[in-house]
Amino acid sequence: MKKDSERRILLGRVAGAFGVRGEIKLESWTEPRSAIFNYQPWILRTPAGQESELSGVRGRDSGKHLVASFPGVTDRDVVEAMRGTEVYVARSALPPPKPDEYYWVDLEGLDVQTVEGVKLGQVSHLFSTGSNDVLVVRGDRERMIPFVMDDFVKSVDFDADLIVVDWDPEF
Repeated sequence: MKKDSERRILLGRVAGAFGVRGEIKLESWTEPRSAIFNYQPWILRTPAGQESELSGVRGRDSGKHLVASFPGVTDRDVVEAMRGTEVYVARSALPPPKPDEYYWVDLEGLDVQTVEGVKLGQVSHLFSTGSNDVLVVRGDRERMIPFVMDDFVKSVDFDADLIVVDWDPEF
């Protein structure tokens, strides 16, 4: 796996104020969404690019939203000014993935080649279609390859920074 101690993972975003006492509506992209509170400290990045580190965030799932309390924040206006602030954590704060599971961020940047050895490019990013995840591979052109182990993805080798796929290079 590409070692990058400074690599950060985007886990969520401040969506706005919840109530009048400084509680925060929070979007989370963790699964389950309340797991975002398990990974701290947070690195907060404002839309203007300013960063700060925050520990001790508490929160709950209110059904419709995640509701968070940031230490020292008790004013709705302060929260509204934070709208759009992104929540990152260091990659090292996340637990190791289970066998045959991968964090998308660990796949980004890996080389991709076919089982015949044809280089297709590098993983730019991934997205979910609901039924499966899709590798976006950029090389001579952009390709979208379903991330389905055994069917299309034959191997993921972090030591070689390589994903081998069963994919027609013309497609």
